[in-house]
Amino acid sequence: MSRNTVGDFVVFEDATLGRKWSGKKVPISDVYEAYIEGKLDIPADKWEEFFKTRHETMSFRLTDSHIKWAFTNFLPEVAIHSKAQDSRIVSEHYNRGNDFFEWCLGEAMVYTAASFETPDMPLEQAQYRKIDRACQKLQLKPGETLLDIGCGWGTFVARSAKEFGSKSHGVTLAQEQVNFGTDRIAKYGVSDRAKVEVCDYRNVTGKFDKIVSLEMVEHVGIKNLVQYYQKVHELLADDGLFVLQWTGIRNLYNPQNPLSALTMRPEDLIWGLFMSRYIFPGADASLTLSGMIRAAEDGGFEVTDVENMSPHYVLTLRAWRDIWLSNREHVIKAYGEKWFRLWYFFLHWSALIGEQGSAFTYQILMHKNSDSFDRRKLQFGSGKYFR
Repeated sequence: MSRNTVGDFVVFEDATLGRKWSGKKVPISDVYEAYIEGKLDIPADKWEEFFKTRHETMSFRLTDSHIKWAFTNFLPEVAIHSKAQDSRIVSEHYNRGNDFFEWCLGEAMVYTAASFETPDMPLEQAQYRKIDRACQKLQLKPGETLLDIGCGWGTFVARSAKEFGSKSHGVTLAQEQVNFGTDRIAKYGVSDRAKVEVCDYRNVTGKFDKIVSLEMVEHVGIKNLVQYYQKVHELLADDGLFVLQWTGIRNLYNPQNPLSALTMRPEDLIWGLFMSRYIFPGADASLTLSGMIRAAEDGGFEVTDVENMSPHYVLTLRAWRDIWLSNREHVIKAYGEKWFRLWYFFLHWSALIGEQGSAFTYQILMHKNSDSFDRRKLQFGSGKYFR
């Protein structure tokens, strides 16, 4: 029996490319680059089989394209991670247009893994459930101050103020997100106690009773990670609580050292490079659970609860993929075929990556590691039975 090849699952718009790849096991990066550029198409009825057979038909190895990009983009970004650089990278991504993200994220406009009570729970409800459960973990009370670091489009800020009565403040580096969030806060009727603004977290001052940061820490840079925790430690009240959620990559321990790639599984590495190049530039602190907790402890925190959100991550990605597909015509009309293809490939592949454990999402609850912290309230207070 002859083995499958990429040509069995794609339609070549470039006949020369089809002949060049005939009978060969092609690097997946060459395939997705050709797909994004429109040199080949993956028919709707072939998507599942295309990915199911990927280890048979494609290889997961570094190519010249990876090496060139790593030396000109990735390594300089890892080494610098200045305020100016981070502002530029984030602005280029999130100021693309709120309509672009609405066509993927749906009504909730939350760009982080949701929390599904059942697999068929609607995405919007699952996102609000995630927000509410995080607030419950924080034991958030009316009148308390809440800081959301990397607040996105402000949904957490608006909902926490409305449903839990907090004085909520969100910071992001994207003006488009602030515009959307300010409008959402007004529609929620909480403009008197909720606000979002463009501000680097390193420039935030004051004290907050509770702090939350959902899938933003990956962007602070591995070189800044301990300093990030130290900054949160500085901003948090002595008896306060901090909820952190992030997505990491299996066996990624030291992104600053190119040799660390040798510890990673081939597909994990190639997917991580794809994400860093096309989707989340500068997000090099996508660490393992042990790496993230070690940095938190070095920054002065004690971890009191760890929740694996990975199954929710997979469901969220698939929900985003379906919403994105349903808005295909809008996306192509406003942004072009290339953007639609890129994100459709990203969402489809990433769900499989999460399903097989290559990537994962955790949410952890922390407080300052001080002698005086009353740890009893985490065992007997309102936060204990949040599950």
